[in-house]
Amino acid sequence: MSLSIVTTEEKPETVRQSLLSHSFGMLAVNASAIVIGILLWAFVTAQGVVGLPTPLAVAKQAVIQAQSGLLLSDAISSLGRVFTGFALGIMVAIPVGFLMGWYRLARGIIEPYVQFFRTIPPLAIIPLAIVTMGIDETPKIFVIFLASFLSSVVATYQGVVNVDKTLVNAARVLGANDFTIFRRVIVPASLPYIMVGVRIGLGSSWATVVAAELIAAQSGLGFRMQQAQLYYDLPTIFVSLIAIGILGLIMDRIVQAIDAVLTAWQEKL
Repeated sequence: MSLSIVTTEEKPETVRQSLLSHSFGMLAVNASAIVIGILLWAFVTAQGVVGLPTPLAVAKQAVIQAQSGLLLSDAISSLGRVFTGFALGIMVAIPVGFLMGWYRLARGIIEPYVQFFRTIPPLAIIPLAIVTMGIDETPKIFVIFLASFLSSVVATYQGVVNVDKTLVNAARVLGANDFTIFRRVIVPASLPYIMVGVRIGLGSSWATVVAAELIAAQSGLGFRMQQAQLYYDLPTIFVSLIAIGILGLIMDRIVQAIDAVLTAWQEKL
């Protein structure tokens, strides 16, 4: 009788092929979901639902705006506001979240303010932003910054306080100082929470940009939707909505790719 040894260790080529096939499989599922969604949209509009434009009408309007350059200029304006406010919000939220989670005194000082402003919708700050900052780009970016900051700071804080204390104690036993523990234990263990906060902050930024562009904007996808509303131009509204969704989806996928690199040590489903 011959014995065969079965090993669970896969070759790197096999692993890469598996990941590649998984990625293509997910892309196929995503594409199928989009096609099904468009077909359902066409079916609903074919039933005579009042007010909804057909996919073909929206596509025609998108082509018209793209050819005129209007869609591109609006997308760049909104994208610039979102990216600036979002980036500033994340840059402030992550260190503040670490500070709150690592030092009890800082938590006691900062947390009441964070929780207070979390109960106030960023959109409610718009009148105050207009009065104090004028009607240029500053209040728009500030409102988006506030939305992304408040969404991300709590996730970072939770990531720090939820770090397994056994890991911290083991590092101390091995002679690590506070800075080494923070850099080698706290930061890596908090990354999954931080990246979730970043994704939530990104979604909040895009959700806020439409209202932010109410502040005397002359371009932007939110501004274009408001202009189209005055003339009951539903295809234009749909074009702006879809553009916001596509841009938000692309940015979210970029964040997911960064997350996959930073948290490669985690077991993934």
